[in-house]
Amino acid sequence: MGKFIYGTPAMSVEIDDRTLAHLKVVIIAKLRRGESFTFSWEKSPESGSGRSSIWLNPAVPLQFEFAGSQEPHLNRAWLEQLVGLSNTPAGLRIVAEPAAPAAPGDAESRQLHQRNSHPRP
Repeated sequence: MGKFIYGTPAMSVEIDDRTLAHLKVVIIAKLRRGESFTFSWEKSPESGSGRSSIWLNPAVPLQFEFAGSQEPHLNRAWLEQLVGLSNTPAGLRIVAEPAAPAAPGDAESRQLHQRNSHPRP
């Protein structure tokens, strides 16, 4: 489990490394553009349950700590979903990772390619 650390005094939230890596990309991109936005998450039962939200602002100190040393392969579909959420009035929130796109060699992918490569009458 990694940590999302924000503000002064700092508040820390434990988040799975893979999820945190995706959040980092989205959060940093928005803050680099000078955009402020809301970030929400569900608290763990150990933290008292419930939900929390904070207002992210480029002027506030922010840190991402990862437990593992390997950077995960990023899922483009998940990044796009998270960016979309960050642009809504409700703001960025953690959602389940969508399934990765089918590999080029698998049967489902070949069927889709065949359907799309033949003109329809």
